[in-house]
Amino acid sequence: MDPLGDLLDGVRAHTAAFCQATLDPPWGLRIVDRAPLALAAPLRGQAWVVPDEGEPTLLRTGDVAIVQGPEPYTVADAPGTRPEVFVHPENRLMTADGFDITADTKTRTRAARLGGPDGGATLLASGTYQVSGSVSGRLLAALPRVVHVEREHVQSSIMDLLSAEVERDEPGQQVVLDRLLDLALVAALRGWFARPAADPPGWYRAHGDPLVGAALRIMHDDPARSWTVASLAAATGASRAAFARRFTTLVGQPPMTYLTQWRLDLAAGALRDTDATIASIARQVGYANAFALTVAFKRERGSTPQQFRR
Repeated sequence: MDPLGDLLDGVRAHTAAFCQATLDPPWGLRIVDRAPLALAAPLRGQAWVVPDEGEPTLLRTGDVAIVQGPEPYTVADAPGTRPEVFVHPENRLMTADGFDITADTKTRTRAARLGGPDGGATLLASGTYQVSGSVSGRLLAALPRVVHVEREHVQSSIMDLLSAEVERDEPGQQVVLDRLLDLALVAALRGWFARPAADPPGWYRAHGDPLVGAALRIMHDDPARSWTVASLAAATGASRAAFARRFTTLVGQPPMTYLTQWRLDLAAGALRDTDATIASIARQVGYANAFALTVAFKRERGSTPQQFRR
């Protein structure tokens, strides 16, 4: 798998947390669901994403915003509009004075009406994601608080498919929505990293390089193998010196430093998400035994695997 695929592997659409809302101005939504990652896209009209810190972002029809949580933020028709509806976990909708209006605003499908009848000025699609693992954390660290992808950079019909699916009430709908949300995230991130003005992280820039991209893929596919700079260079058909120099230039760190961090990210995920022994985790990620993993883990992360797991 390529680096972006691996980093996205721990990011999944959160069951039942997709909504399509028809909104007439003035409207404002205060997002307090503490989701680690969310997507918002006006399918018609426009919306502003207003973080508590930082500049507001204008979304036009077809644009996509990816917002990092869990801090609250506002989505509204204008930056100065005061929110009247608060969005809590599981899309529970509350007024500012504490009344639950979820049942009053939702139709039989997942479409909500919060500002007026059909044909309102803005049709807003939104969804949230759960993020697990240090692996996915590396991806989030490369992103700003609000990722704004303009329509021409998304280059995908996923949002149209989401809009059509949310209006249905058919068996298996939740699975379809979750998978479409996953695809929407991938399409949006691809578009954002590919913008002419983008400054993507080194691991993303390097994935298209015939030498370094190939090395990244084999490191991600087989982290347990006893890789060296020489063996990675041989696997990509380059000399050791040329490979090491090109890898460091494109990725921003030497090959073995990148590999060490990747292995420790995988180990951290396994420590948190599984009951596997430290010895077995060590072997899975390329360390000879628990002691070797413990030494590397403490050196890079400041705690032992046992302490991290607790």
